[in-house]
Amino acid sequence: MPRKGGKRADMAKETQAQCKRPKLEAAGSPSVLSFESPDSLFRSLISPVKEEVFFREYWEQKPLLVQRNDALVAAYYQCLFQLSDLKELCSQGLCYGRDVNVCRCVNGKKKVLNKEGRVNYVQLKKDFDQKKATIQFHQPQRFKEELWKIQEKLECYFGSLVGSNVYMTPQGSQGLPPHYDDVEVFILQLEGEKHWRLYKPTVPLAREYNVESEDRIGSPTHEFILKPGDLLYFPRGTIHQADTPQGISYSTHVTISTYQNNSWGDFLLDAIPGLVFDTAKEDVALRTSIPRQLLMQVNAADSTKKLSSLLRRLADHVESSRELRSSDMKKDFITHRLPPCLGCDSDPLTPGGKLPKIDSKIRLQFRDHAIITVEPDQENAVSIRNPPLYIWGGERETHMMGTEDDTASEDGLAQTHGLRFPLSYLDALKQIWSSSTVNVKELNLSSDEEKENLALSLWSECLIEVL
Repeated sequence: MPRKGGKRADMAKETQAQCKRPKLEAAGSPSVLSFESPDSLFRSLISPVKEEVFFREYWEQKPLLVQRNDALVAAYYQCLFQLSDLKELCSQGLCYGRDVNVCRCVNGKKKVLNKEGRVNYVQLKKDFDQKKATIQFHQPQRFKEELWKIQEKLECYFGSLVGSNVYMTPQGSQGLPPHYDDVEVFILQLEGEKHWRLYKPTVPLAREYNVESEDRIGSPTHEFILKPGDLLYFPRGTIHQADTPQGISYSTHVTISTYQNNSWGDFLLDAIPGLVFDTAKEDVALRTSIPRQLLMQVNAADSTKKLSSLLRRLADHVESSRELRSSDMKKDFITHRLPPCLGCDSDPLTPGGKLPKIDSKIRLQFRDHAIITVEPDQENAVSIRNPPLYIWGGERETHMMGTEDDTASEDGLAQTHGLRFPLSYLDALKQIWSSSTVNVKELNLSSDEEKENLALSLWSECLIEVL
């Protein structure tokens, strides 16, 4: 899952033509994935493996191979992205490096064959056919609505950004050398076949991408052929390489990835500053001075006991308060996640229907996207936020791509919808968030005026609906 980076140019309008699925429609069969909820989506993605089995035996531990031999699943997977989609997509102003990489593994090394500027389909296909180059298409969910639906639900399920790349490799060729990634990987085989070899990690649960030499990785722990409809999962750090066998015209697969920089170590690095900020307000020990010239000392062993004592005080504070303040990880997720997928033809959301009154019953819209944050700032404020819903596709078009303008406002949430309230509103907001429905008059606020004003504020931002 490439991190967000590089200049993001204006994207052209997305492809309106929908992928035809005659096998599915003719049979009148339901989708092979369930979009009822994030949980149901993930369960259907890894089916027939049970969710509890997956997390108990495979997640962050070892690869999982699901070979289905199911024509219905294969037809659905093929709809997600096809090699034939490239011609239309290239007409929309794709650029080398940003949207497409062209590469080939030569003598164990990655050789990049990118040209300058915009991608020309004729040249791209020539490199594919004649140079046996792999085409890597970045973040196809920007163009493919079905992938948008899948990844949006997975972001809700994991509470982490979910990116994707499509790899198209001609027969008898390999795009990338043996390497490992810093993401949890789910691979869906869309077209053709791909020969995979997996190896024991040299860095379990790696925090960065790295290429490994053939003489270092040893023999494969797993070797197999992926066919259309098959799914492969492996944890970050798993060394892997893949090629399209001779006799198979080409292979297309999509790599869906998540949990980049999402470890306990990352969370501690992110949460500790806010924790110290809050605790120091109440604990005078954290406000006492460090020893004179501590910053100049080579050996500060005498101060380690004091530091250990302060860390234990922080741990006691966490245990007693049972909460951590909002962090940059949360802000990054809120700001950059995909918006809900309601369809390309949906109208922009605007407040409608009855105004909320004191006797109204209300419910939260887009519960999987609403997040309540309490920030360690001087204002002691609480916020409830949704991703931008008024301009459909705005965040989708830049999802996981990054921009040089990717600088948030002071509170880091410039691109999200939402409202800020006094901290005294926190319990009422939690009521709305945790209940399927709630009566305005039952909100945990001191006056009817406050209750009605809270409901009206949320309604005006399309955060709630009146039943």
